[in-house]
Amino acid sequence: MLDKNALKKAFPVILLTIVVAISVNLLSFADRLTRPQIEAQQQLKIQNLLTGMFPDMSRYDFKNDIYTIYSDGAKIGYAFIAVGKGYGGDIDILVGLEDDTTIKGISIVSHSETPGLGSRITESFFTNQFAGLSIDEVALKRDGGEVDAITGSTISSRAVINAVRETAMEKVKQLDGSE
Repeated sequence: MLDKNALKKAFPVILLTIVVAISVNLLSFADRLTRPQIEAQQQLKIQNLLTGMFPDMSRYDFKNDIYTIYSDGAKIGYAFIAVGKGYGGDIDILVGLEDDTTIKGISIVSHSETPGLGSRITESFFTNQFAGLSIDEVALKRDGGEVDAITGSTISSRAVINAVRETAMEKVKQLDGSE
């Protein structure tokens, strides 16, 4: 039989184990409960961004991580999510293509950049620079491209630019192989 001293020493460990087990189960339950709603909201956000980028869109198909955009049955473009590594973490970018060489536009879906500096990547003066550029022109002006960096936020600017260019080239190769 256990003596009282051993029981006193074991009690905090047993109590902490029970509390952690209950907490893990509650967090897991909350995740299972909210995940479908979060994913539905994310899809709605993407659909709204696609509609803004492709105003003539009547529907889209999603296959192999590429949105194929249609207007009354005719293919009018493509879109995909590019992920850049910014100063504060991942930057998710929706990139639209008019064809296999021309950027239709970009929209920042999510980021964790510094408010007031890196977060300026969401502002239209930055994102509008991409519209109409060929994939090869997507680079900082000082690197021979056509995009101006945000002053004081070169890391975030470069993260968006590199993600857009590299992912666009990858997706165009994927599209060329599938058609």
